[in-house]
Amino acid sequence: MSTVDEVKDRIDIVEIVGETVKLRKSGKNYTGFCPFHPNTRTPAFVVFPDSGTWRCFGACNEGGDVFRFVMKREGWDFPETLRFLAQRAGVEVKPPPAEAAEADEERQRLRDVLDAAAGFYRHNLLESAPGGEARAYLARRGLNEASLETFQIGYAPESREAALRFLTSRGFSEEEQLEAGVLSQRESGERIDRFRHRIMFPVRDARGRLCGFGARILDPNDVPKFLNSPQTPLFDKGRLLFGYDLARKAIRQADQAVVVEGYLDVIALHQAGYATAVSPMGTALTEDHLRMLKRTTRRIVLALDPDAAGTKAALRGVDLARHTLDREAEPVFDPRGFIRYEGRLNAEIRVVALPEGKDPDEIVLASPASWPKILQQAQPVVDYVLDVLTREADLNDSKVKAEIARQVLPLIEDVADPVEREAYRQTMARRLRVDERALEGGGSPSRAGRRRRAAPEATPLETSAAARTAAPQFERFCLGLLLKDPELLYQIDRRFASLELERLSPDDFNGTDGQELFAAARSALAQDEEEPSERWRRSLPAPLREQAEALVAEVGEVDMMSPRVRSEAVGHALRLRRRHLESDLVELRYQLQAAQEESAAAEEVRRLMHDLQRLGAQKNMVDRALASGEATRREEPGEAWTPA
Repeated sequence: MSTVDEVKDRIDIVEIVGETVKLRKSGKNYTGFCPFHPNTRTPAFVVFPDSGTWRCFGACNEGGDVFRFVMKREGWDFPETLRFLAQRAGVEVKPPPAEAAEADEERQRLRDVLDAAAGFYRHNLLESAPGGEARAYLARRGLNEASLETFQIGYAPESREAALRFLTSRGFSEEEQLEAGVLSQRESGERIDRFRHRIMFPVRDARGRLCGFGARILDPNDVPKFLNSPQTPLFDKGRLLFGYDLARKAIRQADQAVVVEGYLDVIALHQAGYATAVSPMGTALTEDHLRMLKRTTRRIVLALDPDAAGTKAALRGVDLARHTLDREAEPVFDPRGFIRYEGRLNAEIRVVALPEGKDPDEIVLASPASWPKILQQAQPVVDYVLDVLTREADLNDSKVKAEIARQVLPLIEDVADPVEREAYRQTMARRLRVDERALEGGGSPSRAGRRRRAAPEATPLETSAAARTAAPQFERFCLGLLLKDPELLYQIDRRFASLELERLSPDDFNGTDGQELFAAARSALAQDEEEPSERWRRSLPAPLREQAEALVAEVGEVDMMSPRVRSEAVGHALRLRRRHLESDLVELRYQLQAAQEESAAAEEVRRLMHDLQRLGAQKNMVDRALASGEATRREEPGEAWTPA
């Protein structure tokens, strides 16, 4: 039992409310005058001891549990209310787990190691004689001192132990240096500097905290050309973008992010005034990267090297990118993956090929004004691929046409929006000079078959008798899904908007703890400083965080990107709204009956009847959506999925 549940179990809501409201027993319940609005005629305030809740059926139409009552009465936030009620109930509110505090302390220690290392590398670039070679190289690349200072560029000397000796002298153990990724350990057990005779690029997270380094060779005979920090508790190259901490404000202002392929490209673009540029670190662009960008913009441009992505050979990466994420690999252009990301993230991803033989830094150094014109040529992914494939193709050869269609149709079928899919088919039919009907159903037999078949009958999770009678269980499961992946709220909000419903809100959840957890998930999604799941964990008080973790654990190991899982989340959200509407309708009928019995003003009666009709129409709309199975349709016939 969670701390919050234990407090509710021990606290008598009638006693708490009775300290403020003069209550009169009415059957199993208690009634009185609402303390939250002027009310002297009708005792429309009701306390329900069985459920531990209260509700005003009068003007304020408020309600909730004992936590909500005390919060409203005292003007306190949830943690303060919890401390008060826990003390009164004799329940201990546990501090954050010692393991969590210890982990935070260890991560901070690793950041201290990295900060010290960055200072060491920076000093070597600016003050040491060997750093002169690095300074000269950076100058030849057109980077000025202000840019090098902004990005804190450094130089790792050509020594096996220079960083090791320096960091040890600053009180950091070899184990800490190894865990932070600035040392490497050989098979013999010898520990040496990981970075030697390289230009050092500090890599920071969205909040500007140092996580690791990227390093570029100075000697052309060294390998690899780029070397990153290893995977550490702080550094995950699949979740970090170089320059994002400095680009975030500009991206939000321009409502566009530009992804380039190199550290120097990012720095040169920022130096030229184009601060929307970021870069992955020698790996394919991942969905986590795009999720990070999506918090500031939904418009993302991939500025690709024509040698890497502007050829037919590069298109072989369609299904390979995600298999290369754990290797030091050249960036792979994965058009199919990007199209799927567009649908999942509700984003707009475009591609622009750079002029032949030119990197972004070379372009802006030669002609800064040309960069915006290049970006204006960015195309949707499907259009870009179609251009690449048809540019030098013999479109009089029917086999060539068939081969192009074979490669492009699967991309079109992955596009989420049906209008866009149809537009792409029409475009390809014109480019290939074929009848559009020849392209119907040619991309993915399984998808085409699903379009032709009648929609399979929905089988939502709550169809069992147990689930039908256990409303709190589906609420817990919905909360668990939203806490596991707060970005599900985007899909839920879109579905509610399509039904002309207000978006899901804390009021749709029973209990102040559930409302607080949902509000934390919603709030975590609204910020862009850190991952939403990290934000709510950091923002919640320990008892609620413990409860949230339990809800996430109940969901189990499910694929949060599965259409089946996501549609179940939408279905549960609709059921929460239906329950809320049903409750509101009961209350409105109570108010209408009371108004008619007391001969209330005709205007008041009309208002109540209008509200009844409005909420009734909303409930009918939700009922139809759930009955149609639209929100919980299976991804494939016969697929079974249940929560752990």
